[in-house]
Amino acid sequence: MDFKLYNTLTKSKEIFKPISENGVRIYSCGPTVYKNATIGNMRTNIFQDILRRVLRYNGYQIQHAMNITDVGHLVSDGDEGEDKMLKSAREEHKSPMQIAEYYTKLFFDDLKDLNIETPEIVCKATDHIKEMLEYVKKLIENGYAYETSTAIYFDVSKLDRYPVLTNIDVENQKAGARVEVDQEKRNPYDFALWIKAPENHLMKWDSPWGLSYPGWHIECSAMGQKYLGEQFDIHTGGIDLIPTHHENEIAQSKGSCGKIPANYWMHGEYLLINGGKMSKSLGNVYLIKDIKEKGYDPIVYKLFSYSCHYRNKLNFTWEGIDAASKSLERLRTSYQNHLNGKDELTKADREKLNLAEENFHKAINDDLNMPLAMSFVWEVARLEKKNVEVAKLLAKFDSVLGVKIDKIIDKEEIPEEIMEIVEQRKEARKNRDFQKSDELRDELLKRGYTVKDTKEEMIVEKC
Repeated sequence: MDFKLYNTLTKSKEIFKPISENGVRIYSCGPTVYKNATIGNMRTNIFQDILRRVLRYNGYQIQHAMNITDVGHLVSDGDEGEDKMLKSAREEHKSPMQIAEYYTKLFFDDLKDLNIETPEIVCKATDHIKEMLEYVKKLIENGYAYETSTAIYFDVSKLDRYPVLTNIDVENQKAGARVEVDQEKRNPYDFALWIKAPENHLMKWDSPWGLSYPGWHIECSAMGQKYLGEQFDIHTGGIDLIPTHHENEIAQSKGSCGKIPANYWMHGEYLLINGGKMSKSLGNVYLIKDIKEKGYDPIVYKLFSYSCHYRNKLNFTWEGIDAASKSLERLRTSYQNHLNGKDELTKADREKLNLAEENFHKAINDDLNMPLAMSFVWEVARLEKKNVEVAKLLAKFDSVLGVKIDKIIDKEEIPEEIMEIVEQRKEARKNRDFQKSDELRDELLKRGYTVKDTKEEMIVEKC
């Protein structure tokens, strides 16, 4: 079955063809660990997790590398401002190392809460200074970089084409119109590979150009090449990385070895909050811990994310999270009901299951179309007959979904007398005696219990 992915490089959906028949090599831009990762950041990690799981569903082995940026990411995407790590360290009265360790741990705690798989290779920028220095030296040797009084810059004019992912007209761009210009730069879009450190700069290393530190983009090029080779299959990240970080990664790679590092470039869209942007000034910057503190299983956010394709903007609302929470409970309950079911499946039932499985596979293979895939998950979950074969298929789907479908729901035990009324109501509905059914529902409400009818079951909860 063809597996198609949207490639930002070609701006089209393409049939995926790995470099190697058996294995797929992926590089993902990881967090800059100077603050908490937001739910917007985590949406990108959810999309990357789905990509991993779908590749494995299709029988591929995976070698996946992700960086941890603990130096070099300036507060401006240009070459201005201070390092984000230093800014956070100053504000929190900690060392950059303490900041990095603290927020790295929180990041991986969030991944665990969301049941997101950790890539096979996790690499920190500060552990790869040597590799980055060698990469910069290579660019200078190849004629793609030059030194100024403040930095080593990449010369974009040496490239046959720049940019390649976006349509910025570099040739006709007036210097300073959209890009801050260092007077020593040869071109306004030249970017810093290595930055000479002021005397009071906390994070700096010996180099051929004195005490200095890396630019943001060089780490991904150096570590991607070290762990995955000069060319690998897929590069992922958020859509915000396209115009600067990923363009400059490509430029560096072309300057170093003449190749675009990845064959497929995939990007996740923005998360909106109540239809607008997430910002501190609006007080709507949410973290995974905020979802947990409201009493939700954090995996609810993962299921919520599947309501929208990864290349479309997703609008976060607490009402949406509440609906996703109820959906997750119904899905897990349905799995348990099927797991313990004794109904016999007919040939027609099995044909229906086979078709749903085929359609699920087609959906995930069509550029990770999770909204469509979920429709087939629900089609199986709502099967009237309860049988362990259905549960097994739902478990297979969960190898892609990663929502822990087999998790037992802890519910408050419902008193026996309440359950007797529930059983009477079930019988009334079976006999189509809806007047009696409504009377018994009202009786349950008087006793402090609500009842909700679904195709699979009657859900009873304490008010």
